[in-house]
Amino acid sequence: MISDGSPLPSASGLAWLDASGERPDIVLSTRLRLARNVQGHAFGGRARVNDRAAVLEKVRDAAGRAPLLQGVSVVEISALPRRQARLLMERRLASRELLGSSDGDSRTGAAVVLSPDRPLSVMVNEEDHLRLQTIYSGLNLREAWNLVDSLDEEMGRELPLAYHPEFGFLTSCPTNVGTGLRASVLLHLPALVLTKEIGKVLQGLSQVGLTFRGLHGEGSEVVGNFFQLSNQTTLGRTEEDLVDHLERMVRQVIHYELQAREVLLRDAAAETEDKIWRAYGLLRYARSVSFDELMNLLSGVRLGVGLKLLPGLRVYPLNKIMVFTQPAHLEEVAGRGLSTAEADVHRATYVRRILANEGVVGTESGPGDSSPAADD
Repeated sequence: MISDGSPLPSASGLAWLDASGERPDIVLSTRLRLARNVQGHAFGGRARVNDRAAVLEKVRDAAGRAPLLQGVSVVEISALPRRQARLLMERRLASRELLGSSDGDSRTGAAVVLSPDRPLSVMVNEEDHLRLQTIYSGLNLREAWNLVDSLDEEMGRELPLAYHPEFGFLTSCPTNVGTGLRASVLLHLPALVLTKEIGKVLQGLSQVGLTFRGLHGEGSEVVGNFFQLSNQTTLGRTEEDLVDHLERMVRQVIHYELQAREVLLRDAAAETEDKIWRAYGLLRYARSVSFDELMNLLSGVRLGVGLKLLPGLRVYPLNKIMVFTQPAHLEEVAGRGLSTAEADVHRATYVRRILANEGVVGTESGPGDSSPAADD
């Protein structure tokens, strides 16, 4: 367990940023999550403090016996400084609901189980007792499913999971009953937005059982042209069917995005190139930038990388920028809380250093950028 005042490991939960998966220029990540509950304990809003505490102890014992979770850290939210708890959320390892309020009983028993060497984590006592999850780089649904399914089998041997022979796994929210599976793929779709085809594509996806959310999942806004596509239904179909269906649809969306990029190069090449280089120039030399502005500019730069209009720039540093410029990460580096204006300045400084280190062909270094790239 990470004790109060100790920082999270610098690379904890960040393997999905490495741009190693299929189509990393369009697909940032693949995420699979299984909702499970433990028999004999109230779950959801009816769970009391003693239920949550008992569930955490059972999960801790089960994790010690599960081969895939050997050597894990059990990070109790109540033992973390608030800023470090927010780091977990910004790395997509914890949700706002898991973090709860800043004090009181809402965080009792809330924890994240972190694997040191596998892309596996478990949220304990969120909406459900367990949220088994994995996040992979790029499009990697099959491997992600195999890993989280194996973890589900191991935990199922150690814990009496709430299951009904007719309805499947029982969950707090009826929309998760059945498989309890939520598979999602985070896609960058700037060309579909620029060609005004995104509405038609999203409407088509809703008709085949998929839904979309923003960068941080349910309740979050779409920024930077990032869309998180996931299954809507969990009942009446097998997990394998749901995963296969999502993969087919995601590949179709990727095809549509590539077609839209061809249209931009054919019908609006000058405007597209100008938009990309303007975005790069602002990020490369700006002295203050908000997170939403950053995401919108970063979208143009990512498009430029995908279209090979920004030679020398890689997807990996762009992925890092998305995570390490979030408020809690900036404050962790600064070692103190930051006002909005201060955070905007720190964010711009970090971006300048990362981009200066990349050395895009055809640009020259500006004043004040001689410092080395920021350390993770």
